Amino acid sequence: MWIGSALVLIVLALGSLGLRTGLDDDHLVVGKPGSIAGQDLLAAHYPAGQSRPAQVISRADAAPAIAASLKGIDGIAEVAPAEKSTDGTLAVTRAVLKDSADSEAAARTVDRIRTAVHAVPDADAKVGGPTAMAQEKAEAQAHDRKVVIPLVLAVVFLVLVALLRALVAPLLLMATVVLSYFAALGISRQLFQHVLGFPAVDVQVMLIGFLFLVALGVDYNIFLIHRIREEVGHRGHHAGVLSGLTSTGGVITSAGAVLAATFAALTTAPQVAFIEIGIVVAVGVLIDTFLVRSVLVPALALDVGRRFWWPGRPAATDAAPPATGERLAPAAVPADSGGGRI
Repeated sequence: MWIGSALVLIVLALGSLGLRTGLDDDHLVVGKPGSIAGQDLLAAHYPAGQSRPAQVISRADAAPAIAASLKGIDGIAEVAPAEKSTDGTLAVTRAVLKDSADSEAAARTVDRIRTAVHAVPDADAKVGGPTAMAQEKAEAQAHDRKVVIPLVLAVVFLVLVALLRALVAPLLLMATVVLSYFAALGISRQLFQHVLGFPAVDVQVMLIGFLFLVALGVDYNIFLIHRIREEVGHRGHHAGVLSGLTSTGGVITSAGAVLAATFAALTTAPQVAFIEIGIVVAVGVLIDTFLVRSVLVPALALDVGRRFWWPGRPAATDAAPPATGERLAPAAVPADSGGGRI
C-alpha cells in the first residue's frame, strides 16, 4: 500500500517539471482590465517599454558618459536627456526599452545596461525601473526558497524528534510531507496551464504554498502519530497503529475537507497569485487528508514495525496482531477495584 501510494505521488509530482515562475503584467489579474488594454495599445504604436523605462542613477558629472554608454546597447530604443536632482549631485538617465518591461528580452537588456554603466569610471551608477525591480524580486524569492525551505524542514524535524523521541518516524514523516507538496504542485501546474490558461506561477506561490502545506501537513502528522504512539504503548505496535488511525481518521478527514474548502475560496479572487495559492494549498490538503495520512503513513508504520520508533521504545509490550475479525482484548482493572473487568 505504501509503495503504491508513493508511486502515485511521484507520478503526480512529475507534473511540476518545467514549472515557470513569474507572471507578466497581462496575467496578474483575471480578464483584461483597461490598464492592460491601454498598455497593449501603447506597445502597438510606440516602443513597448515607453511607459516604464529603465532608470540609471549616477553622479551628475558622470551623466554624459552614462548616456553615451546606453546608446550603444542592443534593446534600447531611446535615451532621454539626464535630469539632475534638486541638490545637483545626482542625475537620472532614462532608457526606453524596445521590449515590454516585463518580458525576458527586457530583462536581458537590463543586464546589458548594468554591465555597461558599471564600467563607467567614478559614476557610482545604480540601475532601477520596473524591469530591474522585477528581476531583483525574483532573485530574492529564489534565495528565500533555498534558505527558508531547508530551515523550515529542519525546525519541523526537530519538533517531531522531540515529540516522538524517535529518528526513523520523523524522517519518514518529513519525506511524506515533501512528496505531498510536489504532488500538489504537479497537479496545480497542470490545472494552471491546461484549464485556467496561466502561463506561469507567481514568484510567491512556491514558497507560500510550501509553508502552508508543511504547517498543515505536520499538524496532521502530529495528531495522527502522537495518538498512534499512545495506542502502541497500550496495545502493541500493529494494533496500536490501527487503533490510532481509526480514532483520528474522522477528525482528520473533516478538518482536511474544511481547510481545503476554505483555501479554495481564494479562487474567487481576481488576482491570479491568490487563485494559484488557493489551488495549490487546497489540492495539497486533500492529498494529505485522503492519501498521505489515511494510507501512506499508516502503511509505512505497519511495514517498518517497531523500528518506526527507533531509537525510542514506546510500547511496553508488542502484542501480536489480532486475527481477522477478532476484537482487541479488553483491559483489566486493578485487583483492588473488585476484580471485575471493563
